[in-house]
Amino acid sequence: MTPDEFRRVGHRVIDWLASYMERVESMPVRPSTEPGEVAAMLPDAPPESSEGWDAILADLDRIVVPNLMHWQHPGFLGYFPCNASGPAILGDLVSTGLGVQGMLWSTSPACTEIETVVLDWFADAIGLPSVFRSDAEGGESGGVILGTASEAALTAMIAARDATMHAHGATDPSRCTVYTSEQAHSSIMKAAGLCGIGRANVRTIPTGRSLALDPGALREVIQKDAASGMLPSYACATIGTTSTGAIDPLRAMGEITRAHDMWLHVDAAYAGSALVCPEHREMIEGVELADSFNFNPHKWLLTSFDCSLFWIRRRSDLLSAMAILPEYLRNAATDAGSVIDYRDWHIPLGRRFRALKLWFVLRHYGLAGLRAFIREHVRLAELLEGWIASDDRFVLCAPRCLSLLCFRLAAGDDATRTLMERVNASGEVFLTHTRVPDWGPTGEGDGAERYVIRVAIGATTVREDHIRRAWAIVSREADGVLGAGV
Repeated sequence: MTPDEFRRVGHRVIDWLASYMERVESMPVRPSTEPGEVAAMLPDAPPESSEGWDAILADLDRIVVPNLMHWQHPGFLGYFPCNASGPAILGDLVSTGLGVQGMLWSTSPACTEIETVVLDWFADAIGLPSVFRSDAEGGESGGVILGTASEAALTAMIAARDATMHAHGATDPSRCTVYTSEQAHSSIMKAAGLCGIGRANVRTIPTGRSLALDPGALREVIQKDAASGMLPSYACATIGTTSTGAIDPLRAMGEITRAHDMWLHVDAAYAGSALVCPEHREMIEGVELADSFNFNPHKWLLTSFDCSLFWIRRRSDLLSAMAILPEYLRNAATDAGSVIDYRDWHIPLGRRFRALKLWFVLRHYGLAGLRAFIREHVRLAELLEGWIASDDRFVLCAPRCLSLLCFRLAAGDDATRTLMERVNASGEVFLTHTRVPDWGPTGEGDGAERYVIRVAIGATTVREDHIRRAWAIVSREADGVLGAGV
């Protein structure tokens, strides 16, 4: 493909994407695709000779778009959002076009240094203490862009595992133990299995009526493990759990982990985006006691997947577990120790120039624009919360967390499940469910595990009229469910 042909076809692809953005609201949020249906539309063998771009682009409309879940649809209220915006898409395009492999500073200085500076900007923008900046005294800290919060949890756990084993002169990682809320993301359990600690050594700590981790129970379990000869190593505090958005008590957890010389990782994958707004920073009160911190701009901060920001207090812990320098990667800058080589900060060797899209987003919207985006979604969730609370057909099942809320029909699990199925069948709205102890939004429930509906407002395109329409559909279908006596 010559530059001229790339220019011609590229204009067509950009036009196609712009058209998709304009028409996505008119499509069903969720496809009616059956398993194997897409594969059946593809030929049995790859093309032997070149195909024209008319045919390639036509198949986007024939095969791809009708069989997608449309995550950018304003009626997508199910899982946490996966934002895409024009500036982020363009940043990804430039990154791909440049074809940079940023494993070392020497392989592309701009890739490394823009990432370092943008991570420092964001550390300030979300209220992290200066100890997490790359220019903090001692030169031990800093941030890096990873793919996902799951990768961040594993990366931090590997560093914690090695630091614990070194401190105790241990050689068996299965003596290490991990602690997290019973409401925490499954990535913590998966990370323990991957890094040799073992899933059996993950202690899931019970939660109270707020659905947040109980620090008293955490302290008790750690003391019991230490007394039995285990090595308490890593605890994860979740700021915004997947099911309900519960906020773990960060300061209390930090004081406990410090007392036992453990690693405290903070997983703020969803809720961390809201920290650009100063009014939400009470969620991370005590974060100065953490050893690592992570959140995903690709969830709720207008930056396309994948882009997960990870900060660490002591990079030496990470480098001692990750760094390896074969001869073919040696270079003067690395040998001098004067640069950051991000290949040593995560699992893979290779890495994309992800910082470009984050840089584009921040420069296009500014912090003021990002704050306005978050605040509007929180306002919409407050509106919906009020409508649900004033309707005696429904029960709010947990305290609202920012733009995430959970509710059910008072008629019970079967009715709630049927309601969600009917709403999703409308094609205009997509909701998801979870099961949680139902204490109610102010702790007045009975704690029984219930089937509840999650509403996560965060799509790039969502407006108040979309939320009003979603509520009208939920209300209409609730009448149908209750009228049928489900």
